[in-house]
Amino acid sequence: MASSGLAARLYTGEANINIVGRRKIWFATAIAIVIISFGSILIRGFELGIEFAGGTEFIVPATANSQTLTQEEAGDKVAAAVHAVAPDAEVLAAQQVGTGGESFFRVRASALTTTEIEEAKTALVADLGVNADQVSDNQVSAAWGGAVTEKAVLGLVVFLVLVCAYLIIRFEWRMAVAALASLMLDLILTAGVYSLVGFEVTPSTVIGFLTILGYSLYDVVVVFDKVQENTRGITAGTSRTYAEATNLAVNQTLMRSLNTGLVALLPVGGLLFIGAGLFGAGTLKDLGLVLFVGMGFGVISSIVFAAPVLSALKDREPKIKAHNARVLARRASRSDDVAPRAERTRSANATESDEVPAFAGGTTPRPGARPVAKRNTTNRGGGAGNRPGKRR
Repeated sequence: MASSGLAARLYTGEANINIVGRRKIWFATAIAIVIISFGSILIRGFELGIEFAGGTEFIVPATANSQTLTQEEAGDKVAAAVHAVAPDAEVLAAQQVGTGGESFFRVRASALTTTEIEEAKTALVADLGVNADQVSDNQVSAAWGGAVTEKAVLGLVVFLVLVCAYLIIRFEWRMAVAALASLMLDLILTAGVYSLVGFEVTPSTVIGFLTILGYSLYDVVVVFDKVQENTRGITAGTSRTYAEATNLAVNQTLMRSLNTGLVALLPVGGLLFIGAGLFGAGTLKDLGLVLFVGMGFGVISSIVFAAPVLSALKDREPKIKAHNARVLARRASRSDDVAPRAERTRSANATESDEVPAFAGGTTPRPGARPVAKRNTTNRGGGAGNRPGKRR
């Protein structure tokens, strides 16, 4: 059956999906998404948590006067108490944490003085009909969030420097550039999603950003290791261009990348949708959300962006450019023996351009195929159509 055949070819790396050959499509898509992400960040910005923006947070029980409050009701009661002592204060929507009888609401407001906080808490206790110890507050200065951000940026810079040094030593500088480009694309897209959707940025979000760096890099290194194996000594042969060998490596590691991504996303999805969504563990939502979005983009970028960037950089290397021209010229002459000589000359000259197409001319060899031995076309028998005589 066709479907089972495709699945088998995917698992054996012989699906021959032209990923690297369509690199212009992937680059155009990546540029468009990056522009949208930066536009949203510049225009909308981020929804900063209390740890970064600073302010006062009120924590109230979900059950008041023997009745269960809704999220909107809890926010309205806190807003009424705060505006009674500070009319100009800003109060954001309430967030529910936990489920059942142990759940409570967290409502963030602008920074208030100690006197204003105590008066607001007294009004809340009277309005909700609960004990004084059931309503609490939390004050956070914006300077703390700034310190966290500064340390996170420092950690990111150190990480990128060490990663770049490792990739240059382990592979080469072009692979290091491609890996870092894929990594930065993953971070930009994740930040863009947070800005577009309005997810709140908290210290857990920053921790999640640093976590997805290692995951994205791991998947790219797996692909590049296979690329290095397929392209070792490639200039000595004429069976594949560098782009075709890179595309073969992507096909051979495709199912591994997808399986690894699925295995990683399942527990993170459980953390996000079950832990935070079903059981109301709000502290897990920020970490689970950034991991889920970042890992998802990491799998995609390692497949359709990192390898095409590497191929584009290598195709500009003089040695690889000359090798690609030889491969395409040999393939064109072998696949069209009956073409006029002038036409074959034009085909050969076309390969001498600065940009050598990744999949052009002749038939692209399938993954795993052995190079076809060159046939001996020497005319031993005299006439053009005579075959070599049998040895007696």
